Amino acid sequence: MVLRKGGTAAVAAGVVAFGFLGLVTMGTYAASGTPQQAANRSALSPGTVPAAYQETIQKWGTLCPEISPPMLAAQLYQESGFDPKAQSGVGAQGMAQFMPGTWAMYGTDGNGDGRKDVWDPYDAIASAAVYDCALAKDVANVPGDPQANVLAAYNAGPYAVTKNRGVPPYRETQGYVRNIQAMARSFTASTAPVEVSSQSAAAIYFAQTKLGTPYLWGGDGTAADNGRFDCSGLTKAAFESVGIELPRVANDQWYAGPHPSRDQLRPGDLVFWATDLSDPRSIHHVGIYVGGGYMLDAPHTGAVIRYDKIDTREYIGATRVTSDGAQALPTRNSQGAVNAPSRPGDPQATTSPTAGPTTAPAQPALAAPAAPTGPGRPVGNG
Repeated sequence: MVLRKGGTAAVAAGVVAFGFLGLVTMGTYAASGTPQQAANRSALSPGTVPAAYQETIQKWGTLCPEISPPMLAAQLYQESGFDPKAQSGVGAQGMAQFMPGTWAMYGTDGNGDGRKDVWDPYDAIASAAVYDCALAKDVANVPGDPQANVLAAYNAGPYAVTKNRGVPPYRETQGYVRNIQAMARSFTASTAPVEVSSQSAAAIYFAQTKLGTPYLWGGDGTAADNGRFDCSGLTKAAFESVGIELPRVANDQWYAGPHPSRDQLRPGDLVFWATDLSDPRSIHHVGIYVGGGYMLDAPHTGAVIRYDKIDTREYIGATRVTSDGAQALPTRNSQGAVNAPSRPGDPQATTSPTAGPTTAPAQPALAAPAAPTGPGRPVGNG
């Protein structure tokens, strides 16, 4: 993002440099309010789902009690990053990464055009919900959290869930359930103040030590980069310094936690800018909020890491980074496409939702084990 009003940076530096770390350390936690509620609520957080798909996800995410719109959004993002053209190396297709055999059973005409098209995002969204709810029926008599059981069945197959009387003891499946439920919090509209991160002060301190460092597109601050950063490289390094691993690019960092409103911003929140405020895929810049309407950021080529105002035209919102939120985010391959979640038995052949395992744990024929290919993206979008 090009931030041209650098003249305000000197004012911000003077205000923030004096006693700033103490302000963050002492004042941030007192301002945290009550913790955010659990993610299994019906409303999607504004700006987290592309506007073109929001109504459809909201509608189909209430198809059965075991799922929710935030959970459905988290699944779709984990599978494809909302990419309707995603295709894996083993043949999983579309936004929801259906295998052809499973699509034949659960493909749904989500937009009423008379066709069931795996490449149509509205059909894919509807079909993912239909598939989830079919799994919910398969594991309805299993004790425990119904949503966790559905997610486990989605990853390992319902036979594994019924056999184990709950989430099976497979590393892939337990990680999948944990990640989807954690990521769903990023898609959930807040109804209470968002709890403040305990790592925020140290992340800001790291970024402060880089003030004046020249910007480098794609820079991670390594020796090869001469210690220089781009916007998302700086935020990634700042949170890495406190033990939180963020994705490399800004529009993935957007999903690393819940989203406080403008009046709930606290020092340490990540703040974001997008060319299209209705589509988070267009996020192109990120900084670290420091208070008083200012952030620390690496703005653009020719500039240095500095303080800038956040209230500009392309401001889309903020994320309060959490450890579990960051850990839940999908990885991307060298072409920039989302890597599908791993499943027990990968890369064995897939089975239908009602089939049991033979020599390997059952896995549903929905999302593929191999990394999908997709359109490229730059190293950093700051």
